[in-house]
Amino acid sequence: MATASRSTSRPASRSTAAPEPGPTVFVLFGATGDLAKRMVLPAFYTLATRGLLPKDWMLVGNGRGDVAHEDFRAHVHQVLTEFGPTLKPAEWKRFAARLRFAGGGFNSDDPGSLLDVIAEARKSVGHSAQLVHYLAVPPVAFPELTKALGEHDLARGARVVFEKPFGTSPEQFRSLDRIVHSVLQEDQVYRIDHFLGKEATQDLHVLRFANGIFEAMWNRDHIAEVQIDVPERLGINDRAGFYDATGAVLDMLVTHLFQVAAEVAMEPPASLSADDLQAAREKVIGRFRRLDPDEVVLGQFAGYRDVPGIASRSRTDTYVAATLWIDNARWRGVPFLLRTGKRLAAGEQRVSLILRAPNGPFAGVTGHSNVLSFSLAGDGQIDLSVLAKKPGPGRELDRATTSLPLGQLAGAQPLPPYVRLIHDVLLGDRSLFTRPDGLSAVWKVATPLLEHRPRLHSYPQGSWGPPAARKLVPSGRWLLGQ
Repeated sequence: MATASRSTSRPASRSTAAPEPGPTVFVLFGATGDLAKRMVLPAFYTLATRGLLPKDWMLVGNGRGDVAHEDFRAHVHQVLTEFGPTLKPAEWKRFAARLRFAGGGFNSDDPGSLLDVIAEARKSVGHSAQLVHYLAVPPVAFPELTKALGEHDLARGARVVFEKPFGTSPEQFRSLDRIVHSVLQEDQVYRIDHFLGKEATQDLHVLRFANGIFEAMWNRDHIAEVQIDVPERLGINDRAGFYDATGAVLDMLVTHLFQVAAEVAMEPPASLSADDLQAAREKVIGRFRRLDPDEVVLGQFAGYRDVPGIASRSRTDTYVAATLWIDNARWRGVPFLLRTGKRLAAGEQRVSLILRAPNGPFAGVTGHSNVLSFSLAGDGQIDLSVLAKKPGPGRELDRATTSLPLGQLAGAQPLPPYVRLIHDVLLGDRSLFTRPDGLSAVWKVATPLLEHRPRLHSYPQGSWGPPAARKLVPSGRWLLGQ
């Protein structure tokens, strides 16, 4: 297979300078937990070192323990040393000076020390500072924390970030949604899905809507199937309790993969405003057909039940492959093939649009010869595979691939997903966050699978999962691995 790689050194550009956020007090619930450690605190430090935080800001960590400000700063330093960018003494000193900790927990009956610490923070950055609450806690804690924000007058005018999953069943989603809207207006709510913050996920709609050559082929007449494939080498040792209560379907399918499918499938929005982008994404989710359990394969990697913290008879799925259908004129009859799993042979995040085989003299060419794909990992990359005549005296065809690494575009300043999304929260931009109407539709799509779970297949670690998943693909082959 011939391969070429090219990046444009002087791309046409159309940019708008982002407004600078105003004074902000950022409250991080679950500040000493795993999510804060791995994602939120490193992202916040990156924002600080990139000059993307407001001139006046303060970060207040919250937790049950009675932790001194100095001890919290030491904890954050340790976290950033392990998971963050390289610490520079001068940058760390400036960052650490803005860290505070409010212990004693926080609930409707007892705010602990949070009210006092927020009041002190506002003395430093301004009494009118924007409050941003980030709930980096398990979903079971969302309802009480939300009620407590209202009870202690911390909800008025605030922005509140909810981690996924926003509910772990249709019933829990509806209950949580009622509680949230009893305290907050919808425009205050930021339901985060970090796959929407990925550079290449955003480029799915930019490439299509900004380039007529792709928009013209973005339909059932030209696309045979769409594969959204997120295999993972990683296991679940560091989050066994959480994972055993959710599994691949709840952790990945009804959150990340459905949202990426919507990014691929949505109709052109009226504009690139937050409201119009959200509306286009949620509208197409409303056209997702309910999953057929006969078109879903579930798996569990061998040895899963031996992991500390996992029940000895656990039936939790660590793998899911599913066929999603979309009932509209653009996509009717085109399978969206979604796959993800733990302890697989490779780690990738790829969206592939497989074009239909041509008519005429090349009608018999091998399938998967013409593919437009997007790597969602890292800074993102666009790959295009086409059939070409191999140079020489004969007429032999070969597949040629050209790649565009997005991070190599001139002037590129890619942001990791959590950095981008937290920055959008600071700016009040909700375009990359989910809405309740879309989430309600997602739960309806998943209900048949949740009520009638297919057989659970065992698969070897380091494999590509249960062989039964091949039957979901019309051509019998996933682009990755099989």
